[in-house]
Amino acid sequence: MLMFIGMGLWDERDISCRGLEVARRADEVYVEFYTSKLMGTNLKRIEEFLGRKVVELERSDLEENCGWIIERAKDRDVAILIPGDPMIATTHSALRCEAERRGVKTRVINSGSIVNAVCGLTGLHNYKFGKSATVSWMRSRTPIDVINQNLSINAHTLLFLDLHPRPMLISDAVKILTEVDENVGELFAVGIARAGSESPTVKCDRLKNLKDYDFGDPLHVMVVLAKLHFMEFECLRIFADAPKELEEIVE
Repeated sequence: MLMFIGMGLWDERDISCRGLEVARRADEVYVEFYTSKLMGTNLKRIEEFLGRKVVELERSDLEENCGWIIERAKDRDVAILIPGDPMIATTHSALRCEAERRGVKTRVINSGSIVNAVCGLTGLHNYKFGKSATVSWMRSRTPIDVINQNLSINAHTLLFLDLHPRPMLISDAVKILTEVDENVGELFAVGIARAGSESPTVKCDRLKNLKDYDFGDPLHVMVVLAKLHFMEFECLRIFADAPKELEEIVE
């Protein structure tokens, strides 16, 4: 069986009790840090916490060269530890589908993800989000298009920030987005840093102003805001130090 185990958001202690039990019983355990990272820990600490050897996977092991790990799961229990929730990244969904097509049973053990953490930290309503997008170092226009599509249906946009070759900061993302389309700088947005840690940072302002705010160490994400429910506005005022002018976009 091929098992996908969510590790949560920050360090090795965020894994669920069920995930921990399964990882300790598995015949082989792997971990991947390509789709996301656990900034509060490292491979050595994960191994010490589990009490066993853990092998780090490369990107190719999850994608074009995934056949070998599926083969190993045909006659043994193979666990892959994944930062966040296992099925948020399409990479893992594709790997799971390929395993099932080859006759290998799979199992998913869920955990906390940035998707639900953003709602918890900001007070934004889950049902108000539209499509998400990634701000890439390659300066693609895709995030701008997704933001505009979501605004047309009054939906917030969660923006993931590129991790490679280094984790992008909110200041980097704002610079990239405003270079592609300066108008996006006038939109209201929320920056979130180190979700899941004991010291997250959450700040709401016009997107262009977030570039100068000190969010500290990564990982960072952003939400570009559509019209707000009055409770979302109140939460952002209390938890994200939102400016009074944010009231302009309350429905």
